Amino acid sequence: MELRTLRYFVAVAEELHFGRAARRLHISQPPLSRAVRQLEGDLGARLFVRSPSGVALTAAGTVLLEEARALLAGAERARLRVAAAAGRTGLTIGILGDSTDPGVSRSAAAFRSSRPDVDVRVRETDLTDPTCGLRAGLVDVALTRAPFDGAGLAVRTLRADPVGVVVRADDPLARRERLRLAELSGRRWFRFPPGTDPQWQAYWHGGVPREGPVVRGVQECLQAVLWSGTIGLMPLGHQLPAELAVVPLVDLAPSRVVVARREDDGDPLVRAFVEAATEAYRA
Repeated sequence: MELRTLRYFVAVAEELHFGRAARRLHISQPPLSRAVRQLEGDLGARLFVRSPSGVALTAAGTVLLEEARALLAGAERARLRVAAAAGRTGLTIGILGDSTDPGVSRSAAAFRSSRPDVDVRVRETDLTDPTCGLRAGLVDVALTRAPFDGAGLAVRTLRADPVGVVVRADDPLARRERLRLAELSGRRWFRFPPGTDPQWQAYWHGGVPREGPVVRGVQECLQAVLWSGTIGLMPLGHQLPAELAVVPLVDLAPSRVVVARREDDGDPLVRAFVEAATEAYRA
């Protein structure tokens, strides 16, 4: 198994769609499909169940997804340690879930303008680690969302977004102008895997334990609503398929977009990025 092939597999497993995964990887779909078929052949196991609307993981695929994430994280950790030992000038930025936020683009432009000599790498992570690998040493700084356990981290708020309830467009709740948490009791929610940061889970579950499908990425959340009729929370302002709707929630604090770094990290590049992101979001 090659790391490149594992990255391809993880993209398809998280997007549950070959077309979206190909766009995320910036490659065409045919070589992506060939790579996954080759991986299935090498392992002697079917990893996906394919359908016209997308794909679903098999039991073997679910196992490989967990192992592949661990292998890729280990490889990235090794790369960072070697780069540090070699004294290279670079910065690894973690971004949570959805990099289409215009604040991310403005931050990139501001930092690139001020430090064009810096080699920047971006690690886009799923929703199970709101620190984007910051604690594990996989990134130097993170553009993410709070709340999460901030012990040992310096966290600065960049923006606060109202939150809504995402539902199917044909759900009776979709006709409401606004909702309260008490009105959502008894519904199945998408939820995060065991071990996910407790503060993060509590916020996105509306403060109480929920039952429903386990998800890791933004697309998995949306697919859970679309296919299973579950509900969940998301920041307002996202572009959604016509089959889905978001109803504003009035009794939950806004979701905070933040930039986070390790408190003991005195790297001037990290501090420069924090300042660039702060100015970009203020604009």
